[in-house]
Amino acid sequence: MASTSAPRSNAAYGRIKSAASTLCSDNQTILAEIRKTIIMMKEIAVDLERDHESEMVKKLEDGVTELLEASDNCTHLSNAIQFVGNEYQPGVEPGNFSKLLDDQIERLTAASASTSQNNQILRQFREALWNVHHLGQPLPGDELEDIVMTSTECNLLNVTCPLTGKSVMELKDPVRSMDCKHIYELEAILRHIRSTDSQGRCPVTGCPKPLRENRVLCDPLLPIEIDELRSMNQQSTRADMIEDFTHPDDED
Repeated sequence: MASTSAPRSNAAYGRIKSAASTLCSDNQTILAEIRKTIIMMKEIAVDLERDHESEMVKKLEDGVTELLEASDNCTHLSNAIQFVGNEYQPGVEPGNFSKLLDDQIERLTAASASTSQNNQILRQFREALWNVHHLGQPLPGDELEDIVMTSTECNLLNVTCPLTGKSVMELKDPVRSMDCKHIYELEAILRHIRSTDSQGRCPVTGCPKPLRENRVLCDPLLPIEIDELRSMNQQSTRADMIEDFTHPDDED
C-alpha cells in the first residue's frame, strides 16, 4: 500500500503544480492586457484633456482605477495559485483549495495594501493629464522635490542590465527573473547562470536570489513596462526643455 501511495501522491503533486503554472501564465497575459488598456485610456484621456472634456476625462480616470483594482486582485490570485502549487502536499483527505487560496490572497492583500505598484501607475496617469496644461509644474499639493522624484520613477526594478551596463530600453532580448524580478540581456544572463564563478546567483549587487534558466524569461508585461519607461523618459526630456526655456540664463 505504501509503495503505491507515494507515486500517486507524486503524480497528484505534479498535476497540481502543472495546473498552477498554466493558470499563472494565463493571469500574466490578462495583466498585460489590462496594462495595455490603461496605456490606451491614458492616451485618450490626454487628448480629451487638451479639448477640456473634463467629464469624459473623469470617467476614464474612474475606469483606470477600477482596472487597477482588478489588476491587483488578479496579481494576488496569481501569486496565491503559485504558492499553493509549490507548497501544497496531497494527503489522505481531499485538499480544500478554495480555503487555501482565500487565506493566501488575504495575506497578500494585507501585505501589499500600501505598497501596490498600481498606486504609482495611477499617479502617472494623473500626472500625464496635469502635464497637458501645466508641463514642468508640480501637481497641486505637491512640493517640487516630490514631483521630480515621482516623475522619474518607473515600474521596473532595475533600468540597467547589471551584466552589459546597457539600458533596458537598448537590450536586444530583455528577460526578467521570475524570482527576484531583475532584468537582464538574455545572452549575458544565460552565460552568467552557466558560469561556475556565478554560483547561479543574481548579478545585481545585494540580491541573494538564485537564478534558473527556466525562470528567466520575457514575461508578457516586460515589453509593455519597457515601452512605458521609454515614454516617461521622452516626457521628462520635454519637461526639461520647457524648464530651460522658461528659465533662460540671465548672464549676458
